[in-house]
Amino acid sequence: MGMTISEKILAAKVGREKVVPGELYEVPIDWVLCHEVTTPAALRMLEARGMNRVFDPSRIVAIPDHTVPAMDIKAAKLYQKLKSWVQEFGIQHWFEVGRAGIAHVVLEGTGLIKPGETLVSGDSHTCNAGALGMFATGVGSTDLAGAIYSGKVWFKVPETMLIRVTGELQEGVTPKDLVLEVIKRIGADGANYLVMEWVGDTIDRMDMEGRFTLTNMAIEAGGKTGIIAVDDTTRNFLAARGVSPDQYTEHRSDPDAEYQVVVDIDASEVEPTVAYPHIPSNGRVAGSDKIRVDQAYVGSCTNGRISDLRDVARILRGRKVADHVRMIVVPATQAVWKQAVVEGLMEVFVDAGATVSYPSCGACLGMHSGVLGPNDVCISSTNRNFVGRMGDPSAQIYLASPATVAASAVRGYITDPREFNESHQAVAVSAD
Repeated sequence: MGMTISEKILAAKVGREKVVPGELYEVPIDWVLCHEVTTPAALRMLEARGMNRVFDPSRIVAIPDHTVPAMDIKAAKLYQKLKSWVQEFGIQHWFEVGRAGIAHVVLEGTGLIKPGETLVSGDSHTCNAGALGMFATGVGSTDLAGAIYSGKVWFKVPETMLIRVTGELQEGVTPKDLVLEVIKRIGADGANYLVMEWVGDTIDRMDMEGRFTLTNMAIEAGGKTGIIAVDDTTRNFLAARGVSPDQYTEHRSDPDAEYQVVVDIDASEVEPTVAYPHIPSNGRVAGSDKIRVDQAYVGSCTNGRISDLRDVARILRGRKVADHVRMIVVPATQAVWKQAVVEGLMEVFVDAGATVSYPSCGACLGMHSGVLGPNDVCISSTNRNFVGRMGDPSAQIYLASPATVAASAVRGYITDPREFNESHQAVAVSAD
């Protein structure tokens, strides 16, 4: 019996020819990602035990992103804790506020992390990096402390769910719609402790930004991680960041690899999908119900990249956000922010009546830059719509693609973005 990509990565790391799902191993970790919210708790655990070291300061990346610039004294203390530790232990990859953005999106573009490697962080969306063909997953603060100290984490080898996607996505349908459709079908715990491996000609044609959106949301189905095999798209993405193939190891699942379950998706049948409150699996077709929105939010590690902002600008250009809607756009990184300026997207957002915030996690975690008030209704490109996730527990969060968010901002209620497609408008004019 062959092995899957993730099994091959773990086998290589523990020095075995083969690993089997269910086996327990102490796995060497190539990279540890730290931010200011979960890392301080891990550091306090180490300090309390006199464990005064890090396994390798050149293999730790520290990027404050959730509550920066600090909005209160508590956030300022968390930031100070992370930065003082970075300075004390000589952590080599420190990304100061104003030179980074959301940790996952910054890290994917650095050229530091590579196919075949392992990555952990005290953040559940670390699975984002699986699009690069690596084993990347979030861990609790205790495991994070162990990884920082020893460079190893205990893992039970996970089984794998194969998601096979074939065919063309319709115009106006995005990778976000695809992953929301998959989560709707399998449920919020449908991939519990499984690796979600994406294959098929739809994935082959998808750019890296779309692939990161797919793997980013593996945790929303309970997945241990998401993963996509390396191909020319991956290689070109890495080459643009100065990484050559001789610097990494490509793994591919064997034809006779065993999967716990196989999910087949016809991409042409996927429609713009909105996850209704309060769980990402509660998906329905966008525009099924006329739901008035108070806030339209574009950002996060799932959908705050430049291609997302281009989708938003395509719909907002020459139009206005509805009078009763506040629209907030949060570029994921400084690089995305700068590129949006170069392409004139910022002018489109401002002219349409949206406000643009600085790169950070923003309101995704309900900490700042768009926190929801009582009974607010928000259409959001983020990844979670749990009760209280973005603010007051009575607020309603609907998850969607950036295009759906933009279309909803213009109409003032949740709207199918295909209404703004050129082909749709041509049909409407013809009918007139």
